[in-house]
Amino acid sequence: MRGIISAAGYVPHWRLQRSSIGAALGSGAGKGNRSVASFDEDSTTLAVEASRLALRLAPNSAPDALWFATTSPTYMEKTSATILHAALRLGGDVIAADAASSLRGTSGALRSALRSTESSVLVASGDIRTGMAGSPDEKDGGDAGSAILVGESTDSAPVIAEAIAVGSATREFLDRWRAPGDLRTHSWEDRFGEQRYAALATTAFDAALKDAGVDADQLATVAISTPRPRAAAALSKKLGAAGVTVADSLANDVGFSGAAHPGLLLADVLDTAEPGQLVALLVLADGADAFVFQVTEAITAYRASGRHLSVRRQIDDGNDSLPYAKYLSWRGVLPIQPPNRPEPARMSASAAERRLDWKYGFVGSRDRESSALHLPPARVSFIGGNVDDMDPAPMADVDATVATFTIDSLAYSPSPPIVFAVCDFDGGGRLPLELTDVGPTQVDIGMKVEMTFRRLSTADDIANYFWKARPQRGAGANTESGS
Repeated sequence: MRGIISAAGYVPHWRLQRSSIGAALGSGAGKGNRSVASFDEDSTTLAVEASRLALRLAPNSAPDALWFATTSPTYMEKTSATILHAALRLGGDVIAADAASSLRGTSGALRSALRSTESSVLVASGDIRTGMAGSPDEKDGGDAGSAILVGESTDSAPVIAEAIAVGSATREFLDRWRAPGDLRTHSWEDRFGEQRYAALATTAFDAALKDAGVDADQLATVAISTPRPRAAAALSKKLGAAGVTVADSLANDVGFSGAAHPGLLLADVLDTAEPGQLVALLVLADGADAFVFQVTEAITAYRASGRHLSVRRQIDDGNDSLPYAKYLSWRGVLPIQPPNRPEPARMSASAAERRLDWKYGFVGSRDRESSALHLPPARVSFIGGNVDDMDPAPMADVDATVATFTIDSLAYSPSPPIVFAVCDFDGGGRLPLELTDVGPTQVDIGMKVEMTFRRLSTADDIANYFWKARPQRGAGANTESGS
C-alpha cells in the first residue's frame, strides 16, 4: 500500500487584517485575515518548518528523496532544496531537488512521489505571496508552508491515507505570469481562465474517479486549490449539486498560499478525516491534477500521538495585530531607516560548509565521559578536558527556557528592536539566541521556547540562515503588534 505517511501545514505566527489594507489605501479590501511570514522567514524556512512537523509525525520513516516547490525561491540556479536537506539533517545519499517555480510544482511532485519506486519521498513547499499595494495578490494571498511524506506502508510507519487514483489534464494557455524578480503578477481576463479550468478540472476529476471506481457522491470531502476564486466557486457549486462537500479553502483565515496551498489544504482535510472516508484534492494551475485517497485506521493513532499540530490550531494561535505599514516594510515595499549600525557582512561559504551540522542542523556535541553538552559544538570538553571524544547532539527539537534576556535597539535588524535571550535547554546546555514571533514586552524569564529555522540576514544576495527561539506554539497567542 502506497500513500501518505504524514502531512503537515505551517502557518506563520503573524496575520494581517484585510480591513487594515483598505483603511490605509482608502478602498475596500475584503474581510478576514491573511497569513504573513515574519521578516526573518522566506519560502525556504516555511518549508523547513512544515517538513519538521511532518517528519515529527513519522519518526520511523526517513525520506529517500526530497522535492521542494515554490514560486518565490531564495535563489535562481542554486538549488534551494539542499538548504532543507541540511536543516532536516537528511543523509548524503538522499537526493534534494527543486520542483520548478510554478504553482503546479507541488502537485507534479506529489504525483511523481506516489508513483515512485523509492520507499519514501518528502514533498515540501513554501511560498511568500505578495504583490502591488492593494492588489488582489496582496489582499487574497497568504504565506505558508506544507509538507507531505509519501511512501509504502510499514508496521512502524503506516500509511494514513492510501492513494487510490490520480487524474491529470494539461493544456497550454496564458493565465497568470510573472517575470523573474518582478513583484507584480500579471493576469489575463478572469473568464478566460475560468472557462479553461472548468474543462480541465472536469477531465482530471472524472479520470481520477474512473480510475478509483467510485462516484463523486462517495467522496467525503474535496479540497480545491487554485489562484482563481471564480473557477473554484463554479466548481464548488457543481460538486455541491452532486452531493459532495467542498473543504474550506482557508481564504478567510490564511489566503491563497501559492505552491504551498495544495499541501496545506490536504493536511487540513486529514486533520479531521475519519477512517474509511474517501477524500480528494483537486489542483488547478496551468492544468488540473486530481488525487483520491482513502483514509486508513492508522490516522487515529497518528492524531493521538501528541506530536500532531493541526492547521486550525496554528490559525487560532496567530497574532492578527500586525500593522499594514510593518507588513509593507517586511516585504521591502516600504523601506524604513535601519539603526545606524553597519549592515551584516555576507556569509562565508567555506565557514558555513565547515560547520554545516551546527549552522543548518543545530547539532551540538556531547562529551562521552561526562555527558557535558557543548553549544556550539567543541573539540575539547569544558569538563575533564577530553579532546575529540564527542557524540553529535541534535538540539533542534529540544525545548528551552528563557534564563534572562535583553532588548537591543541599536544592533542592526530589518525589524528592530532585537530580543536576545539566554536559553537553558531541557536536559542541559545553554546558548544566547535571538527570539522571534514575540514582542519586546511579551518576554518573561522562565518562558518556554522552541527552536525555529530562520533567515538571519541577506548580503550580496546570499541568504544567511540559522536557528532562533520562539514561544512554544499552543502556549497562548501574543497580543503585541509585530516587532
